[in-house]
Amino acid sequence: MKITSQLFEAFLKCPTKCYLCSLGETGSRNEYAEWVRVQEESYQREAALRLQEEVPETERLVAPPATEDLKNAKWRLAVDVVAQTPCRSADSLVRESQPNVETRGLGGPRSEQQLESRLHAVERVPSEGRGKPAQFVPIRFVFRNKLTKDDRLLLAFDALVLSQVLARESSLGKIIHGDDRAMLKVKLGARTAESARTSVTSKGLAAEVRKRLEKMIVLLCSSTTSRNADSTVRESDADGEETRGLGGPRSAPDLVLNRHCAECEFQARCRKIAVEKDDLSLLAGMSAKERQQLRSKGIFTVTQLSYTFRPRRRPKRLRDKREKYHHSLKALAIREKKIHIVGSPELKIEGTPVYLDVEGLPDRDFYYLIGLRIRQGESAVQHSLWADTVADEGRIWREFLAILETVEKPVLIHYGSYETTFLKQMEARYGSPPEGSLVARAMAPAINVVSVMFAQTYFPTYSNGLKEVAGWLGFRWSEAGSSGKQTVVWRNRWDKTQDSAFKEKVVTYNTEDCKALALLIDAISGLAVRGGVQAATGKEAEVINTEDLKHLLVNKWREFSSPLSELEFVTKAAYWDYQRDRIYVRSSKRLKRLRSIAKPDAKIMWRVDKVVRSEDSRQCPRCMRKGVKRGGVRSKRIQEILFGRSSLKRRVFRYEYQPYWCSKCKATFGDYENRLGPGNHPKCGRSVHALFFYQVIELCIPVRIVAQELGRLLGLHLNSSAFAFWKRDMAAYYSQTQQQILERIVSGGVVHADETHASVQGKRAYVWVFTNMHEVAYLYSDGREGEMAQATLREFKGVLISDFYAVYDSFNCPQQKCLIHLVRDLNGAMLDDPYDEEMKHIVTSFGQLLKTIVEDVDRRGLKKRFLRKHVAAVGRFYRKVVVRDYESPRALTCVERFEKNRDKLFTFLNYDGVPWNNNNAEHAIKAFAKLREHLGGCSTEKGLKEYLTLLSVCQTCKYMGVDFLDFLRSGEKDIHAFAESRRGRRRRTDPSQPPDLPADAIPDPGSPP
Repeated sequence: MKITSQLFEAFLKCPTKCYLCSLGETGSRNEYAEWVRVQEESYQREAALRLQEEVPETERLVAPPATEDLKNAKWRLAVDVVAQTPCRSADSLVRESQPNVETRGLGGPRSEQQLESRLHAVERVPSEGRGKPAQFVPIRFVFRNKLTKDDRLLLAFDALVLSQVLARESSLGKIIHGDDRAMLKVKLGARTAESARTSVTSKGLAAEVRKRLEKMIVLLCSSTTSRNADSTVRESDADGEETRGLGGPRSAPDLVLNRHCAECEFQARCRKIAVEKDDLSLLAGMSAKERQQLRSKGIFTVTQLSYTFRPRRRPKRLRDKREKYHHSLKALAIREKKIHIVGSPELKIEGTPVYLDVEGLPDRDFYYLIGLRIRQGESAVQHSLWADTVADEGRIWREFLAILETVEKPVLIHYGSYETTFLKQMEARYGSPPEGSLVARAMAPAINVVSVMFAQTYFPTYSNGLKEVAGWLGFRWSEAGSSGKQTVVWRNRWDKTQDSAFKEKVVTYNTEDCKALALLIDAISGLAVRGGVQAATGKEAEVINTEDLKHLLVNKWREFSSPLSELEFVTKAAYWDYQRDRIYVRSSKRLKRLRSIAKPDAKIMWRVDKVVRSEDSRQCPRCMRKGVKRGGVRSKRIQEILFGRSSLKRRVFRYEYQPYWCSKCKATFGDYENRLGPGNHPKCGRSVHALFFYQVIELCIPVRIVAQELGRLLGLHLNSSAFAFWKRDMAAYYSQTQQQILERIVSGGVVHADETHASVQGKRAYVWVFTNMHEVAYLYSDGREGEMAQATLREFKGVLISDFYAVYDSFNCPQQKCLIHLVRDLNGAMLDDPYDEEMKHIVTSFGQLLKTIVEDVDRRGLKKRFLRKHVAAVGRFYRKVVVRDYESPRALTCVERFEKNRDKLFTFLNYDGVPWNNNNAEHAIKAFAKLREHLGGCSTEKGLKEYLTLLSVCQTCKYMGVDFLDFLRSGEKDIHAFAESRRGRRRRTDPSQPPDLPADAIPDPGSPP
């Protein structure tokens, strides 16, 4: 089978079109496709003739035979050259086009392939010296003024075929295009890494051509093999039994509708099949990646997708942002044939609506028709401003502005971004209306109906195009199947023939677009009140708001609903809670007795286990004078927990103290409240708070669960709502500790830094973590820009270890980038393109280098006297691997990354104690992520900062090998001092003694609880 340039062009547009063309299928008539074909042929003939005129007749050749030896040619220009490669197996052809790709067994008796390209022209450049062959430059003619990527890929295909025929590389190609016959030179040879960063042509296109050619060969070979298998079975089937799908539809590529369908001759056929299959590609706004993700979940049809929509409450942090578009809701609207709206879409038109629709030639940036429909009460006035030539474009723009000046408070309304671009370009070309005028005020807030509908209004149509939506509402165009592309054909024919019939068709089409837009605006305006909308069927189409939809999976038990209120009342009376609280309690004495049980007796709960009397001095701590008693002896009952070796005991202590007052300095003293440490509250002591925050901060147990647990097991009936006050006092108590931790980190030689997001009452915030080997500090920031981090590390002079976030590059200190992040990125890039040998070579070389270094780190540790020897290996890696000239885009991106971070990848080789990864910070981030999941985004900014203070203390205790619970119980503020003390190394306190009690105040162990 021949793989021609026509087949390759069809494959670029759509694999299905390529498959059908290879079978010789003919589609239905498409006027735009036929016009494009005629334009291409006419332009190629004229461009070829003009090109021949520049070359002497003796040095040019037209349509040389395919058998001519191009290598020994003497001409300078050849036109209409057919280049054919020898027939070969599909496997060898794939290997030749993609040398690094492993073949997939495409061989077989009928799998021989041949590449053929009909080159529009070939220019032969004589050799520049002895031993250098002549260079052949393929030339391609394109009638459009604006080139597309497909035009460059087709030129690259021509060069590939020509290179294989000549057995030499074609390093240059040319494209002659447009009305001015501009020439674009495309380099097709090897490039350096520097040119790769400044050019967007050649090697990326050549690599893409080879990849697409491989997929095309696989497609054509599989379809050919399947057809042959089918024919063999049919010939050998004497009984006439039907074949079982060895070829045919099973071998065809997945049918996918795309933008090319509007100009394809197979449009009607593919559309019919897609509707029968209910294919996902019918949804115009869905990308190929989204379709693939849905198919991986077993969702292949629009109907299946419609059942996946779940109405969700919109988060507060996203209420001011644009609503996300839900393809599943679009599918639901199609399935139920009802309009679905999200939120309350409003279309405010304060003034006279002016419906705008513009026709133009996008290829030439020429706008030749401006359609205006002005609403005046129940009637409307239509204006059609026509430009015969480009010179008339400014005239119709001025007429457009003049018409707007006659309208009272005009409000421009259009559909799509084409008119938005029109307004901007016209203002730039011919001037904008005076600032502050009515026309200027009308053009500034021009309403794009698509943006109003997007993600808020879902019509039961496969796309949001004006033709589909207005057609569903009942509007009909006089020309069936008319479209914007069709107007290009009509305008071109009018230019050539000046036939008024074609002009009338364009004007009528433009007028009908304005009418359809007016009808759509009326429909959208009625959605705000959730009224019915007149559909194409003549019936009122129902409008459904997603807020009225109920989540089908809220409860595993289906909710009972009935049109009879009596049945709903009876069903509600059968609920378990209702019957137990309202019915059974009247029938069962036991349930009645259980319900009458009150809360625990306060006398029993607060029965004092031991009295502790204070014997403070009467001397004033300020002026050292003798104080005066202030009232009688006061007392205070405190719930406390006594920690044993393997037990916890709840005790109630009554502290008795005598307050004093100094007559000189007016100070009061002798109050025992100041001795209870952090979390000083009337009911609970320090150990209770320590146990509480140990479970909340370190174990990440919800506050409500901790309160229930302490109440059930220890009889501590705590009010969970008071936790906010406990946290506030605890954070204030340890704020000095957090500051000490941060000062030690900044004054050290190594800092690990990382950041992650947090949710503060629906708003997105960030938490930065700074850590070394022993301390961890968490800091809150409103944004991710890094001002707070730079201010924190302003005095830091050591080595900063971080990931590749660009903010860290602005820090003025030596840096070490996390090589684990780099390894993961390189591995992902290699898996994404497993056949890229250049990328594989870079990653392999880097992996071997890093493995040798890490093995030495494992043996010797992070000591520069052992690691410095690897600096030479790093230099060799950059000289031999990084500086090489690569061709693949991924390899060039990888090389650029190595060059950019050259001074930050191997910094640890020159310092003692500097790790090569950022695991310390990532481990600390995991601790906050666990707490973040527990908080659920409900915390305030102040509350989150308090959490971060306590989490800093908790993680620092972990890094230093100190028990967080013991540290909280101790009342200490300096973690280093606590760790170095005998009390921090091995806690040996009497388990029966409460904190801050004299030795003679030990309660009786046998006293009742």
